[in-house]
Amino acid sequence: MTAPAPQATDVTDVTGDDQLLIPISRTPGPLRSVLLHPAGGGLGPYLGVAAVLGRRGPVAGIRAAGLLPGERPDDSVEAMVRRYLPLLDRLDGPPDLLFGWSLGGVLAWELAAELVARGQRPRVVMLDSQATLGTAGGRDLDRLRAQVVGMAGLAGHDAEQVARTTDAHIAAVAGHAVRDRHDSRALLMACAAEPDPVQPARWRELAPALRVVEVPCGHFELLAPPHLRTVIGHLETFLRETDPAAGAPGPADRPTEPTPHHASPRSNR
Repeated sequence: MTAPAPQATDVTDVTGDDQLLIPISRTPGPLRSVLLHPAGGGLGPYLGVAAVLGRRGPVAGIRAAGLLPGERPDDSVEAMVRRYLPLLDRLDGPPDLLFGWSLGGVLAWELAAELVARGQRPRVVMLDSQATLGTAGGRDLDRLRAQVVGMAGLAGHDAEQVARTTDAHIAAVAGHAVRDRHDSRALLMACAAEPDPVQPARWRELAPALRVVEVPCGHFELLAPPHLRTVIGHLETFLRETDPAAGAPGPADRPTEPTPHHASPRSNR
């Protein structure tokens, strides 16, 4: 799947940290989307999603620092949010959608909290992102790093830099607990093959306008065929049903959706 060809500029020419902001599709449209990198720092896993979002409007991605010579990776979510928030101001207008898988979903939520404090209301889509303090789930670090790098789409980058950036991101996830509560319309896609009722429950406490759906796969299969089609289907349904132009119901009108397979104003930080 290929992203639509560029047609109009959505990101200004800048230097420094702004090289982390990558224009993916410049097609004009009503939906301005930003994709936040997962652990590992690359945007390769999002190509299929970007092609779909690019039919609705401009798409930009934020890659991580640490992948190019002279860059140092951030090892905390807070540092990444501080670095990335000014990049959103480089867009032609505030983002309508923040999208992220794993660490990227946490970044999407935390950046949305900052935008909500400014009076904006971006929608947020999170793919199997955790809200509570995490660990590597008992997995060997080398194996976990290999899984992350395998999905990161970072062929051609220096292997040592990629490993260092990946390790920093794994530490960032393990050390971060989401505390900001806000009413942005949000979608959480959880993995049915690796059920963890703690994470959806915590996200529901933080997100009164949250919808939760399950995808029948594991964490590292979400953005690969055949499950990518399911992810895109849930994404398109969410965008259609929360489209402000279509008179979509507000948080008080639409209850949180239950997970189908098992029952299981900005706050101070």
